[in-house]
Amino acid sequence: MSGRGDEQVRAVESGREHEQDVWTVANIITVLRLVLVPFCFAVLISNRSDVLAFALYAGAAGTDWIDGQIARRTGTVTNIGKVIDPLVDRLLLASGVGGLYLIGRLPLWMLVVLVARDVYLLWGAYRLERHRLRMPVTFSGKTTTAVLLAAFSFLILNWPVMTIGSTEVPFGLALAYVGTGLSLVTAVQYTILARRMVAGDVRK
Repeated sequence: MSGRGDEQVRAVESGREHEQDVWTVANIITVLRLVLVPFCFAVLISNRSDVLAFALYAGAAGTDWIDGQIARRTGTVTNIGKVIDPLVDRLLLASGVGGLYLIGRLPLWMLVVLVARDVYLLWGAYRLERHRLRMPVTFSGKTTTAVLLAAFSFLILNWPVMTIGSTEVPFGLALAYVGTGLSLVTAVQYTILARRMVAGDVRK
């Protein structure tokens, strides 16, 4: 028992040592994801190659899981990584929903809802910063991001297509509806959590 406890203490201490690091392997992967975002958007709206746009977008989206795993398993979770990783996710989602709307694969209302939701969460994060608090990423938040990134990836590839009755519906579009619903639910959950965090801070 004491050996396991010592290992946990060393892991925590190692993690603290790397909090201020910048050029860790995980952060480098995150920066590469950031660099891919404008290329994804440019190829997508050019309508030149769905396959290339999909490869760039899915590659940038898929490596989100990889950099997170590397940071946690190597004990190199950094303060800057906690900031830029979710920022890249937001930019990927924005480029995906904006690009897909511009090429006619997503409805305007979905663009408005998802952008408004992100603006609302950014405003909430700003309000929390005034209380010296930072909203943790929840499981539902991670799930929502994963569903939307997968939905946009399938929509960019424009495959597969499902037949519902006599109507053909892109699988990615159906998944985007699910992701949009989850995003609204998550926004409510974050609001409730933020209020509880502020209330706890005030009591202190």
